[in-house]
Amino acid sequence: MLIRRSPDLTYADVTPKSVYVNRRRFLQGMGSVGVTALAGWRLIDLISPSRNVYGGTKLATVKGPFNTDEKITPYDDVTHYNNFYEFGTDKSNPAKNAQNFRVSPWSVSVEGEVAKPRTFTMDEILKLGPLEERIYRHRCVEAWSIVVPWIGFSLDTLIKLVEPTPKARYVAFQSFYDLKQMPQSRGTGLDYPYVEGLRLDEAMNPLTLLCVGMYGETLPNQDGAPVRMVIPWKYGFKSIKSIVKIKLVKGEPPTTWNRMAPSEYGFYSNVNPSVDHPRWSQAKERRLGEVFRRNTLIFNGYGDQVAGMYAGMNLKKDY
Repeated sequence: MLIRRSPDLTYADVTPKSVYVNRRRFLQGMGSVGVTALAGWRLIDLISPSRNVYGGTKLATVKGPFNTDEKITPYDDVTHYNNFYEFGTDKSNPAKNAQNFRVSPWSVSVEGEVAKPRTFTMDEILKLGPLEERIYRHRCVEAWSIVVPWIGFSLDTLIKLVEPTPKARYVAFQSFYDLKQMPQSRGTGLDYPYVEGLRLDEAMNPLTLLCVGMYGETLPNQDGAPVRMVIPWKYGFKSIKSIVKIKLVKGEPPTTWNRMAPSEYGFYSNVNPSVDHPRWSQAKERRLGEVFRRNTLIFNGYGDQVAGMYAGMNLKKDY
């Protein structure tokens, strides 16, 4: 039989080894644990081939603090199972649709209640301090999780440079938005540009990471290039991607998901197994690449570092 190569196929269409190994593991698991043990999984997430990642530039790093010793989630999973609605609502959309996203030149303005407002280029951001590799757990509100070696430095390094005034109590973030580059954002139900916010003490917590890379390289487009937040004790949608503006403000800033559905997405959105989403439980989570679910940890396991900021608060009311 003669097999012809399609002229439309490229190297990116070849199924990576990790995918067919996982598919074999899936089929073996079906025989040993049965279909019922796979409740909550989407079949397509287990057996669909992934696409090539257009990788980044290598970064020189030092080992950062607060690292977990848990198994790191495979790079292919983290770069092909994403929430980035500007590039589509399906988890596989960002890897496909963000390939041509232009991330250079890039700058981030820092303004508002500060003594020294400033706009930072990416070159300036990369030189603000030693880039630390921090292996953080990252928990999505949809009850899946990952462990990633993120690269960056504490956000307070940047905030201190602009000298917050006494009036600054919150920090507002804004993502880049360009409909021409992000036509898949039409019809997603969200208002753009995407916005998020933290209380100032949360933003100044050493865990709060201004992130410029992962797995030793600059960020892939679909994971928030060229600069994003990683806030490991909060649900993933708080870790805003592709940041262009940081503004220190007096009052609680609006946030995209809270504005769209306040009964489902609170301003704080701390990981809490006892506060369910209205449509699913938060007591368990699925780590990408694993079959069985695990218990969700309060504050995603970072309570020793962050619980004191919420002393006296009702964490079910202030969800």
